[in-house]
Amino acid sequence: MKKFSRSILVILLCFLGVTESAENHVAFGNITELESGNLKIVFTLEQVALINSYALDDPSRIVIDIKNVTLKGSVDASKVSPIKLIRASEINDNVRVVIDLKGSVFWKKPWQVKHKDRVDLILEIKRDKTITKNLRDIIVAIDAGHGGKDPGAVGKNLLEKDVTLLIAKELERTLRDTDGYRPVMIRSGDKFVALDDRYQNARKLGADLFVSIHADAFRLSSVKGSSVYVWSEEASSITAENLSKSELTKNPDIRSKIGKLDVRDFDEDAARTIFQIANEAKINNSIVLAEKIIEQMKRDPFTSMHKPGVEFADFRVLKSIDIPSVLIESGFISNPDDAKRLEGKAGRRMIARSIFLGIHDYFKEKPKPNTFMADGPKNIEYEIQKGDVISEIAIRFGVTINEIIQWNNLNNKSIYPGQKIKIFI
Repeated sequence: MKKFSRSILVILLCFLGVTESAENHVAFGNITELESGNLKIVFTLEQVALINSYALDDPSRIVIDIKNVTLKGSVDASKVSPIKLIRASEINDNVRVVIDLKGSVFWKKPWQVKHKDRVDLILEIKRDKTITKNLRDIIVAIDAGHGGKDPGAVGKNLLEKDVTLLIAKELERTLRDTDGYRPVMIRSGDKFVALDDRYQNARKLGADLFVSIHADAFRLSSVKGSSVYVWSEEASSITAENLSKSELTKNPDIRSKIGKLDVRDFDEDAARTIFQIANEAKINNSIVLAEKIIEQMKRDPFTSMHKPGVEFADFRVLKSIDIPSVLIESGFISNPDDAKRLEGKAGRRMIARSIFLGIHDYFKEKPKPNTFMADGPKNIEYEIQKGDVISEIAIRFGVTINEIIQWNNLNNKSIYPGQKIKIFI
């Protein structure tokens, strides 16, 4: 009966245009101590896998659930403080890895590195006597649209690929210098990255959120404003439908690569059929994230909205089945007002600020366990960087100079690099 049911599943997946992926196995690799003092724990897989990880505190341990894999060999791990024991077991079609710990650790959410002959699943931990609970950073994947040979929309004096990267770097800086967040850039320079590789890289990096930044252009220069999109097979407007169609017709890389993923990549399209509950939760969370960003954009006096509510479109870059993902059209570079705003650093910073505050508001409503947002903090901590001035910090976070001075008792005091200040947002 089980064989018959499996056959029915295979037939159904083929009917839907989905093929079963090759069997995936997980095996223990090694433990090494890094110069930073972190312990690096490595497991190996044949393919990038769907992973859920979390920490527990009583007793202290980290759990990694790896979907649709089988266990290959026993876990033979020597005890290295603060690790007491590493154990693994098969549960239905999944493998659960449990790392028992001596005390609380700061841990990095597991990430995956693809090699020609394998995929490494990596976890780093470090004993931290200053914390009483296991803690990790929130990982935000920032995707600057287009790049390299793909310029994106072309304005009078602007290229979309340049605008998106500059906004992405503004957002990266704010997240990087705010305690508890860790940004990862899908591209950090003028480099071409295929659409499939963008969401694939977000998965491999263990992203908690995926934000794709774009700008638009239209034949009528009067069309202006920003929009925020969430993935859907059906477009919510003519604009959304035209954008998703142009993604396919104007980008030959997409046409050539759809359905031709590397054998070691994770097949998001097939997984959407298998993990429907996770995908539905992702869509709902993406809508919440989009709403929070739109709320912040509407508060920006310099940003007008092309679409006042959440838009939906079949953007392939948003197709991760479980990572909340949004695409932001920051404005029309074919419109003189939008172009002027996006050409200047101040205008780009305001867009980045709206995205950051929207992300922060999202985690207030949807706090991630094991992160600084889990306890509902009233403030964030920002680390002063070389060249920072209070007025620019105030703009970056949407607060006033006087508020920063008051919150941190800075009357007649200078700020200095490395100093941490509190900001209530």
